[in-house]
Parts: sequence; C-alpha cells; structure tokens
Amino acid sequence: MNVLLIGSGGREHALALALSKSPRLGKLFAAPGNPGIGTLAECVSVDVTDHDAVIAFCRLMGIGFVVVGPEAPLVAGLVDDLDAAGIAAFGPGKLAAQLEGSKGFTKDLARDFDIPTAAYGRFADKSAALAYLDAHPAPIVVKADGLAAGKGVIVAMSDAEAREAVETIFSGAFGEAGAEIVIEEFMEGEEASFFALCDGNKALAFASAQDHKRVGEGDTGPNTGGMGAYSPAPVMSDEMSARVMAEIIEPTLRGMIARGAPYKGVLFAGLMLTKDGPKLIEFNARFGDPETQVMLPRLEEDLLPLLMQCAQGNLRSQKVALSPRTALTVVYAAPGYPENPQKGSIIRGVEKAAALEGVMVFHAGTRQQGADLVANGGRVLNVTGLGASVKEARDRAYAGIDVIDWPEGFYRRDIGWRALG
Repeated sequence: MNVLLIGSGGREHALALALSKSPRLGKLFAAPGNPGIGTLAECVSVDVTDHDAVIAFCRLMGIGFVVVGPEAPLVAGLVDDLDAAGIAAFGPGKLAAQLEGSKGFTKDLARDFDIPTAAYGRFADKSAALAYLDAHPAPIVVKADGLAAGKGVIVAMSDAEAREAVETIFSGAFGEAGAEIVIEEFMEGEEASFFALCDGNKALAFASAQDHKRVGEGDTGPNTGGMGAYSPAPVMSDEMSARVMAEIIEPTLRGMIARGAPYKGVLFAGLMLTKDGPKLIEFNARFGDPETQVMLPRLEEDLLPLLMQCAQGNLRSQKVALSPRTALTVVYAAPGYPENPQKGSIIRGVEKAAALEGVMVFHAGTRQQGADLVANGGRVLNVTGLGASVKEARDRAYAGIDVIDWPEGFYRRDIGWRALG
C-alpha cells in the first residue's frame, strides 16, 4: 500500500521511520517532508492547504492511506475531504479536531460530560475578561482559544501578569487564535501526557510521556512547543493510566458522539496529576511533538495497521506492544528560539551522532542547501536516546548531541530531571 504522510517536523520523521518498517507499506511519500524524512520517503511539493491538490496527488500515485501529522490540516478539514473522495486517512475530521482547535470547545465538553478539569471562563470581550480577573486573583492561566503553535498559554503568577496576558492576546499577538480567550484556575501537581488511539467508538491506550515546555534550564523562560521529552512517564502507573482512560478519554469519546462528531485518530491528553486525581489541561488532536520522538522508538509492532484500524472504525482491544525501555529526546534549537529563530546556520555531524548505539536523530527544522544541512526552523533537531533507564537514555541522547557540530544551536542540559529525582 502506498502511503502519504503530511508534515515536515520531527514528529513526522519519527512517524516516517515507524511506517517505513511496515511490511504492508508499498511506497511512502511525504508532503512536504524534510531532509531526514527524505531518506525514508519521496518528498513531494504538494500544497497541503489545497485539498483538491492533495486528492489529485493521491489518485495519481495510487495512495491508499494518508497519515496527517500536524494539527492545522486537521482543523482545516483535510480528513473530511479525503474521506469524501474515498481516500482513507488517519486523523479526526474538522468538527472533532475542535478538541484542539478551540480550547473553549473542549472546556465546555468537559463541563457537560463530567470530565475533571480546571474551573474556567470563556471570553470574546476584553473588558469581561479583565472583570473576571478582578474576581479570580493570580496565580491563573490565560489561553488563546485557537491554534497558536504551543505558545498561546500564559501562566500568570501575578495579577499584573494576568492582565497583561489578556491585553496581549486581544491585541492580536496570536492572530485569529486570540479572537477568544479562556481563563482557568491554576492547578497544582505534576504534568504528564497521555495518548490513546480512537476509532470513533472505542479507545486503546497507547503511551505516556513527559515534556519540558520552557525554553530554559530549570523550567525557566517562555513556553515553547517543547524542548525535550521522555517516555514512559514514571508517574503514569497502570492504575493512573486506567483512571485517565475511564475518567477522561472514554467520556470524551461519548461526548463527541453526542456532539455528532465521533473522534477518530490519536487523542493526546495533557494532564495535571493533582491530589484529587488526574485532571485535563487540554487536548491535542494529533501525536505530540517531541513526544512522538520518544514513544515510537519504544513501539515493538507495526504502526500502520494500528492507524488504519482507527480510520476504519475497527480498532482492536489488545494492548499496544511497547518496549519497557525508556526513550529520551533533547531538542536542539536555533538561536533566538522561540521568539525569533535564526535560520541558515550549517549543521555537521548528524550522521556521526545517529551511528552511536541507542541514538536516533530526527530532523525537525532542517533544509538541504547544496552539500550542507542548514537550520530552517526554531526546533531544528531531536536527538533521542533509548536505554534501560531514564539515565541511560539521557546519557545516550547527550552523547549524540555532543558529536553534532553546530555552534549556533542551543539545548537544555537538564531534560529528564523530574524522572531522575
């Protein structure tokens, strides 16, 4: 079967590597892909925002299945249009993707279906939002309602920060994503990420992870899309995972059916593990980045049929085969990230790093310029180590980082600190 993978980041490189191992795969295409993906797939310049062009390409190349990596094409309804054209695709339709596309939609769903989450308010008017802050002092969390590439969330530790966050979002800092905002209570506990595969009616637990969102060591500085991650999350015991499935994932599937938008694809729950149990922070409608780069290296079975079962509505019930080993990834970022990443610097030594035992290097924001590999984004490389423990996985990841020659790049040296105590 020929497969088209949509996307160009580290998540898609990890997906491409897993898909390339499937005996069911004929040829793998990627749109647009990146230099790392290009070693596993044929990268093609199809405009993924032009759904007719994607459909035409699929028909031309005999594509039997499309895997949509990033959130924007899902929220734009690419899966709906592929389905209408008779082309199977992995990912939720436009209405179901509102679980990520609108934080307010998700909060209302949680309210209506008794899914544990933080108390909140929704606002399309700045004065009403500021009035809400008067009655709900900091610490408090202010979020742009729509897609903001992981950067539209401000954890305000003072009333002044909270008011500034409201002013910033309504001033247009996040574009259309900030047309509405959600303000919610500050929850205390430990964060974790939990992933479940869904076929519209039922869900299958996939894997857990923990990431590091802040740009600086010690979890300081602005939020990013993620500076590193590890899987499994030690705090996600079998008991905790069962609670998340029963209290968060399964009620969400029931709620989406009731909304007339059955959820198919992977459901990524950002969790706060509080003294009262797991609570939902937010949903994402796709695999996480960089969480995918630590979950898929642990997968010990064929990914392709799992994804196809989600799309076809016949997801199996037996557990996913995952290695008990730990994977840890470190994000190698461009100078100026996240505010103003600088592109064009030359990177050397990637192949040398990938040749080390237990090390994989996933391209996230790279471009080939003649014979040179150059930075072409904010998060540029994900260096992943796989080992018997968090420490061994971390040591291998940093050993890979150390042989890459990229003076301009930067990374955090403390990825995995929570798990190491």
